[in-house]
Parts: sequence; C-alpha cells; structure tokens
Amino acid sequence: MKSFLAAVRFLTVVPLPADGPEDARVLGRSACFFPVIGLVAGLAMAALDALVGAVLSPWPASVLVVLAMVGISGGLHLDGLADTADGFLSSRSRERMLEIMRDSRIGSMGVLAIVGVLALKMAALAAVPPGRRWAALLLMPLAGRTALVLELSLLPYARSTGLGLAFHTHKTRWDAVLAVMLLAGIGFATAGARGLLGAAGTVVVTGLVSLWCRRKIGGFTGDTLGAACEVSEVVPALIAGVS
Repeated sequence: MKSFLAAVRFLTVVPLPADGPEDARVLGRSACFFPVIGLVAGLAMAALDALVGAVLSPWPASVLVVLAMVGISGGLHLDGLADTADGFLSSRSRERMLEIMRDSRIGSMGVLAIVGVLALKMAALAAVPPGRRWAALLLMPLAGRTALVLELSLLPYARSTGLGLAFHTHKTRWDAVLAVMLLAGIGFATAGARGLLGAAGTVVVTGLVSLWCRRKIGGFTGDTLGAACEVSEVVPALIAGVS
C-alpha cells in the first residue's frame, strides 16, 4: 500500500500526505503501480472528454483534454521531454548532455519538443472518430506509464546519484511484463485489434527511445523516462485515428 501511495504522489498532483521523506525502497517498488495510475488517469480523461465533448467540437475538446492530461502530472513528464531534447540535441559530450539535462532552464530544442508533442497529441485526438475517442483517451495515459516501466527495465541508470537510482535498484523485469500485459489486455478489451496495435506500438516506440538513450548517455534518467512517457502517449491516438 505504501508503494501505491508513493506512486500516486510521484506521478500525480493528488495531495496525499506523506510520513516524512519517501523511503528509497518504497519509492523504487512503486514503479509496478505506474500502469495502474495511468489507467485511472485514462478513465478520468475519458470522463472529462465526455463532458466537454457534449458542448464543444472535437478540436477544442481535444485541446482541453490534452492540457488536463498534462495537468494531472503537474507537467512532470513534459519537463523531462524538454530537458532530454535540450541535452540530446546539443551535440555535446555525454557528461555535458547530463549537465544540460539537469539545468532548470529550458532551451529552444526543449520548447520545440513540447510544442511538437502537444500539437501532435491534439491533432491525433481530434482526428479520432467519436466512437473511438473514449478508448483512445483511456489508453493514452496507460501507454505513457507503461513506457516508464519498460524503459526502466531496458536500461541502467545513467547517473551515479539521483532519484532514478531508487527505481533502478529495486526494479524487476516482471514489472515490465505485467505492464505490457495490462496495456494489451485493456487495449484489446476496449479497442480490439487497434488496442493490441497500440500496445505493440508503445513497446516499439519505447524501445527506440531507450536505444537512443543508450547511445547518447548510456542509460536512463528521470528526464528520459518523462520523454518516453510523452512520446508513447501519442501512439493510441494515432492508431485510433487510422481509418
């Protein structure tokens, strides 16, 4: 239960109280609950879309729901995406990339990455037929949180210190297997073959992001996890919109 609550505190803006600093083992083991948090977030986004979609056309509704998707995590993953883009696209050494990614200031590449991913999510969601929107919105946050667990299982930690060390130390491959099974199962139950394609696409996209991370910095950081989450969230919407 402590690990589940730690996952809620880490991935969302829900103000759950904590008894002092988070224990490293509890935080590290919370990763197994990331897909569950994604599923709950997906249910909330589908419900919100049903409300705003009753009075707004697809494009404004898509903008509001995507912004709500960002808000539920406090922009945590978008911040990681921006830092990853600033570091990886700087054409610097590994050590310098890691320094850039720790800088709280955002660069031009980070801005472009945020704008690009948000625009793609909004456009992809707006193109989804009405009957498929709820399933796409249910699966988008689940796909993103599954990507977090997948990247954790595929890569070592790229730094010697930091929050990501707790996740690296206490991770298991079974977390990733169960996360993918949950995504595939919920995907098939809600969207049939498209849901399975969404799960497969999430695995492929996360694998490519992880390969890029290994080549650039030799592993993952908290920022690259956020980048994988944001990019993977686009996959279910893109597949749902294909005619």
